[in-house]
Amino acid sequence: MKTKIVYLVSLLCALTFATSAFADSESGFYEKDHVRGFISVGADYRGMFEGFSNYVNTIAFLNPGHVIKSETSGSEEFYAGNMSYSKFDDYYLSFNLNIGAQYKQFLTWFNINVMPTQISERPAETYVVSSESGESQKAPLFDVKWFTYGVDWMFGWKLFGENTVINLIPAVGVGFNLINFHFASLFCVGDVGDYVQMRDRYYSTMDPTFTAELEFRLEINPIAIGIYGGYRHVDYSDLEVEGDIIVRHANDTDNDGDTWFVGVRATWTFMSDWQRKQADKL
Repeated sequence: MKTKIVYLVSLLCALTFATSAFADSESGFYEKDHVRGFISVGADYRGMFEGFSNYVNTIAFLNPGHVIKSETSGSEEFYAGNMSYSKFDDYYLSFNLNIGAQYKQFLTWFNINVMPTQISERPAETYVVSSESGESQKAPLFDVKWFTYGVDWMFGWKLFGENTVINLIPAVGVGFNLINFHFASLFCVGDVGDYVQMRDRYYSTMDPTFTAELEFRLEINPIAIGIYGGYRHVDYSDLEVEGDIIVRHANDTDNDGDTWFVGVRATWTFMSDWQRKQADKL
């Protein structure tokens, strides 16, 4: 997790430096009083590719068993049992906030995206687990949950001009994404005598992303309505649980996080300094 935090800080620093360098340019590369800020909100339907669906439904419903002190012998023994949960769907909703700037036909923005938590409700408060010796005990059950959120730095271009009513805007971007899991019980990872126990909390991993999208936009300044679709690639690292790694190959799944998406967004573009000056002259 420390390396991922370093990656995140480095990325944000790079983005801040690049944006500042561009905005403070005095070389005549662009006219900064023509830059227009904008903000948009949107929602999209995201379909998980098969690898992502397999990853979520394999990792979220892990059942590595428990290490419990035997009531008979008093020593720690391995206990396991069967759980009955509903699998997660291979699609979800995502809500987005975009904050950016436009210079003529060029646009750049930060896309902040988050999904509602997906929940598979627990079938009961406890379930029965048994040891190899046949001794049975009860272990707690929790709702199984997962969600993701992230930020992408996007770059787009208005194909049909700066101020046309109808436009197509292809865009690409890079960023980071977190995926978060809450497991079904207080499982133990490892062997008897050398194990760690999960807690009643979320476990997360953070990794870089690549996004490509195309927006069809209807725009009557300063308001625009767009329909967009695209593809987002994430390859998640192995999940760390209390210092122990949940290895993907041991659970017969790759750490894919790829999705396709289609959605709608509303955009408000602010006046540039030049536009304000022209308005003041009227």
